[in-house]
Amino acid sequence: MTDSKYFTTTKKGEIFELKSELNSDKKEKKKEAVKKVIASMTVGKDVSALFPDVVNCMQTDNLELKKLVYLYLMNYAKSQPDMAIMAVNTFVKDCEDPNPLIRALAVRTMGCIRVDKITEYLCEPLRKCLKDEDPYVRKTAAICVAKLHDINASMVEDQGFLDQLKELLSDSNPMVVANAVASLTEINEASSSGQPLMELNAATMNKLLTALNECTEWGQVFILDALSQYSPKDEREAQSICERITPRLAHANAAVVLSAVKCLMKFMELMVSDSEFVKNLTKKLAPPLVTLLSSEPEVQYVALRNINLIVQKRPDLLKHEMKVFFVKYNDPIYVKLEKLDIMIRLASEANIVQVLSELKEYATEVDVDFVRKAVRAIGRCAIKVETSAERCVSTLLDLIQTKVNYVVQEAIVVIKDIFRKYPNKYESIISTLCENLDTLDEPEARASMIWIIGEYAERIDNADELLESFLEGFHDENTQVQLQLLTAIVKLFLKRPTDTQELVQQVLSLATQDSDNPDLRDRGFIYWRLLSTDPGAAKEVVLAEKPLIAEETDLIEPTLLDELICHIASLASVYHKPPSAFVEGRTGLRRALPKSSGGSDNDSAGDQQQQQQQPTVIPNQDSLIPDLLNMDINAPPVVPTAQSAFSGGTLDLLGGGLDSLLGGSGAEVGSSPAPGIPPVAPSSTAGLLGDIFGITSSSAPVYSPPKQIWLPANRGKGMEITGTFSRKNGVISMDLTLHNKAMQPITGFAIQLNKNSFGITPAAPLNVPAPLAPNQSIDVSLILSTSGPVQRMDPLTNLQVAIKNSVDVFYFATVMPMHIFFCEDGAMDKRVFLSTWKDIPSQNEVQFNIENINMNADGLSTTDGISNKLQSSNIFTIAKRNVEGQDMLYQSIKLTNGIWVLTELKVQPGNTTIVLSLKSRATDVAQGIFEAFDGILHF
Repeated sequence: MTDSKYFTTTKKGEIFELKSELNSDKKEKKKEAVKKVIASMTVGKDVSALFPDVVNCMQTDNLELKKLVYLYLMNYAKSQPDMAIMAVNTFVKDCEDPNPLIRALAVRTMGCIRVDKITEYLCEPLRKCLKDEDPYVRKTAAICVAKLHDINASMVEDQGFLDQLKELLSDSNPMVVANAVASLTEINEASSSGQPLMELNAATMNKLLTALNECTEWGQVFILDALSQYSPKDEREAQSICERITPRLAHANAAVVLSAVKCLMKFMELMVSDSEFVKNLTKKLAPPLVTLLSSEPEVQYVALRNINLIVQKRPDLLKHEMKVFFVKYNDPIYVKLEKLDIMIRLASEANIVQVLSELKEYATEVDVDFVRKAVRAIGRCAIKVETSAERCVSTLLDLIQTKVNYVVQEAIVVIKDIFRKYPNKYESIISTLCENLDTLDEPEARASMIWIIGEYAERIDNADELLESFLEGFHDENTQVQLQLLTAIVKLFLKRPTDTQELVQQVLSLATQDSDNPDLRDRGFIYWRLLSTDPGAAKEVVLAEKPLIAEETDLIEPTLLDELICHIASLASVYHKPPSAFVEGRTGLRRALPKSSGGSDNDSAGDQQQQQQQPTVIPNQDSLIPDLLNMDINAPPVVPTAQSAFSGGTLDLLGGGLDSLLGGSGAEVGSSPAPGIPPVAPSSTAGLLGDIFGITSSSAPVYSPPKQIWLPANRGKGMEITGTFSRKNGVISMDLTLHNKAMQPITGFAIQLNKNSFGITPAAPLNVPAPLAPNQSIDVSLILSTSGPVQRMDPLTNLQVAIKNSVDVFYFATVMPMHIFFCEDGAMDKRVFLSTWKDIPSQNEVQFNIENINMNADGLSTTDGISNKLQSSNIFTIAKRNVEGQDMLYQSIKLTNGIWVLTELKVQPGNTTIVLSLKSRATDVAQGIFEAFDGILHF
């Protein structure tokens, strides 16, 4: 007989009858009654009135009945906390039962009853169960610690359960180890301290790897996740761990496979990329990922989202597996779209013909969203693989001939991007595009067509008529179309001014007088002022040669990608967002891949090759500081004139135009600095205002660290180099002292700097006036610029230097002080400061103690003195306040690469320690900022 009888009853006074049955002397009748109670509870009936009667049934040896009563207790203990305490004695007694199943059941149930009054009684039984002789009880108790931590974290820490949990990592039973790892991981994620609870050393790792082979599949997932957070001490250890993890790739469970892939991806970062071991490992990683695509659609989608990340990090991993990602007719749309994305990432000269053939087929499907994405994919192929561009354009023209509306519109959008990548190459097809002008009704397609007409107006005879047709319904157009139409007509006017003057006046009037859109009005006024003030400058600006667009426009930012690789096999890898973005109140440690060991730092050829292999992201700016979410990537460089000086004499378009607007002569404003020498910036805005209004400001001496020996004489073959860095009036200098301790004169000095984190490069050659005679020394100052190539270094401000002279070439490395990258325009508005401080996540806040500050020293006796001293190094105090006798100073700093850092200084009168708290999107700069503060305040 089935259990369905418990769910069907037509009796009246059911609660009363159940009560009498629960108090029956017959065990069988009791059990039947409890089953009916559980059945009623399951379908949503309120049977809480039977609480005392059900609790009385706990005193039984029948395991099945005990399980049912415990199930009831878990459900109703929260609503009946006072009654639930009645059951505590039975729990405690059951925790000492000879039957391990009952002991485990008791401790599991106590952990599930989320009532504060009961948790204090749970401690002693739980302590005993964690040391129980039976592994089943121990593994259950391990999970119970995590449940108890969720209810009362301080109690778990005070009672020493965390230490007992760590001891279980050395347990002989693999399932106990797995559950201990799972529990510690759960507690670690919820911990507010941010410190890892598991001390992963070689001995612990060995135990975890041993347990990995013997525990259940979910136990393996927890252990692999813990292993992925370990940092091996060297490449050999990383290889050893990889060899022991590799068999997990053949597991039937997709979660185990992806967790193993995550570990291997992380440890591969520690190995030389072209080593034999990495090549073999790469070959082993591909088949299990391909196998995951044979699963049901939901698992396929998760696998594809993870593969998308893996392919971005290591494109070579699946380069021979293109066919696996070809779309099947019965794939759900979400799988189709994801496969399409990966196909583009894997597209190369070797397989482009095959890929284009597939994409052309997809463009004839019935699913509109999929067809649109397929057409866009053809355009992306053209941009990514130059040799296929002509074939792609031909395919797009064939699709336009089908006259299917949405296909035509998508094709025009991607053809616009192809024109941006290959200017003056495929303009012969413009006439075909113009034939479809009337069918365009989507804003993006209309804007793309208008851009094409404006960009190639000189080749289209009736360009003015075409643009005028759009102008008729200007106010009804989407903002994107209006903006593009404004720019296109201005371009047309600059190319054919005689017959389009009326048209440009009409569009400028519509944009500036009849429109409410601020973007449109601003652009209209800018064009109007440019055209009326200096048409020549307008032509240089509007018709300037534009940079070509890059291959991949949707790659994940490298730092975020590294973090997501560490979260493979979790929701973060499906959402492509860090856990902090969607888990409320998450304070766990931010994960990141270890620093890659890719051979010699000085191997510039290897660097170039690596850069060529990695796809670039629009815009093409290799910024190395992580998490540049707050940075406007398209912003101009910090010192525009310095940048132009290095780019080969770029024309200053507003040099004369600005002067004529202001009524000046234009002689000085238009002049540019000497090539290679950055312009001198004012020390601060306050200083300028002081000069204007006759206010004298108290100036503090500019901080510069003392010189250190960078190249000792024994390594420099008699030449000793000491040096430091300084920043004065916006100019960064490397201040060197060259001392000749050799027996012969030294001549022919030259210097070269390797790629570095901040793009530091010489702005002029190293100028040593005369041969350096024996036992003589000379001071030389080398002006530096931040316009050089960027490559992340470790530590962040590390600088590798090569100095050549008549004797030899000498290499050394030094660490640049962070303060030389503090810009003079780093003073932030108070409101902006407040909103930015709130926007930056709390886990990005780092705190340091600046010790042994002499508060009686000159300039440090008051907060104003501290502010002045810091401001001399471009650390700007935004606000001050006093909280409970402590002075709080809030400062802003802007680095030369556009990163903003916000700081708070806590100054206690009479205390020699100042507390520095700082927030930034890029927490990697925190240590350097602290060292800068420490140096400046001790100066």
